[in-house]
Amino acid sequence: MNTLIEYEEKTFEDIKHIDSDGLEFWYARELMPILEYSKWQRFSSVIDKAILSLETEGSKREDWLTEVGKPIITGKGKEEVIIDYKLSRYICYLIVQNADPRKKVIALGQKYFAIQTRKQEITEQEYGLLTEDEKRFYIRKQTKSKNKGLYKVAKNAGVKNLDKFTNAGYKGLYNGETANDIAKRKNLRYREEILDNMGSDELIANLFRISQTEQKIVKEEIKGEKNASDAHYKVGKIVRNAIEQTGGTMPEKLPTPKKSLKELEKDEVRKLVSSNKKNV
Repeated sequence: MNTLIEYEEKTFEDIKHIDSDGLEFWYARELMPILEYSKWQRFSSVIDKAILSLETEGSKREDWLTEVGKPIITGKGKEEVIIDYKLSRYICYLIVQNADPRKKVIALGQKYFAIQTRKQEITEQEYGLLTEDEKRFYIRKQTKSKNKGLYKVAKNAGVKNLDKFTNAGYKGLYNGETANDIAKRKNLRYREEILDNMGSDELIANLFRISQTEQKIVKEEIKGEKNASDAHYKVGKIVRNAIEQTGGTMPEKLPTPKKSLKELEKDEVRKLVSSNKKNV
């Protein structure tokens, strides 16, 4: 197998998944062949080493990976459930660090996950030195984390329709626009992530909306889907009013970046592939 050709056809980015909370993950069974492991027993030992690294750092394995069952059809036509894992970006980084260093694709994986993990872990002190795209990656990470917390709080408050709940916040912040309205205005493709197509200023406004709504629901012990959605709308409206009062640009007037964060990530992967081709 030609490693570089295979890498181009099915990169680490191509097998990335996004869950209902907007958080990215990889399946171990999909990552295994990309890293050129043919036997699960050998690859699972690499995963075990990565888990040990986590535990040595004082982290809990459940914070970075989740065991799931994967149904398969055996050669005899019977259905069986085999072990698989949903892996966070960080545990993927540790896996490639513990994988066979003699494989060229491992070096590519180490570079890829190192770069992407770095983008997700920029400190506040460094923020002012970042490029606009680096700021977008940094804030986007925070919105993903905060959205996860908000949705958990909303569900505990009795929210079942998360799309409706989310739209309530967008309506408050964007003067009545829903998620679909925003996507259409930005000329996005069907189901393309809105937050991946925002500049840093627009992301900051949404981060504030998300975090303050979570605090409001918890602090005021809000219960019921309608009450939670109303609270989300009100917070969105308050953030909008604050922007207006300080003379800022309304979020719907802010420019949409030329490239989404997903496109920027793919561009970097292509650069890595091109760079490695030259060195082969």
